[in-house]
Amino acid sequence: MRTITETTKIEDALIDLKELLGKGQFLEAMDKYLADDVILQEANGEPKVGKDVCIAAEKELLATVVEFYRYEMNNVAVTGDFSYYEAIMEFKTNDGQHHKFEQVNRTQWKDGKIINERYYHA
Repeated sequence: MRTITETTKIEDALIDLKELLGKGQFLEAMDKYLADDVILQEANGEPKVGKDVCIAAEKELLATVVEFYRYEMNNVAVTGDFSYYEAIMEFKTNDGQHHKFEQVNRTQWKDGKIINERYYHA
């Protein structure tokens, strides 16, 4: 069972993440918080394994973004090594498409780093 101090560390990391992601600083957030052997999975998609792989995929996506509108993090909960929150992300890509994602993020933490994260989309 986690101590109050360990839970507070996760909560503090989430506050920082909320600020970084809210500014559209996705690469900075990933560099700071992803473990080297992280596993990220979008809904039922194929998991991405490894920090370098995840950052490369994010760079590819971000290269298409021409306007970033928002990233909101709401209803945050921490239990044990896991955090959960609802997120809304909106942006426009170079093909003229407006994207709005609503999702729940389930994140597993170890030593202040994200080791496993899955995004459940609406």
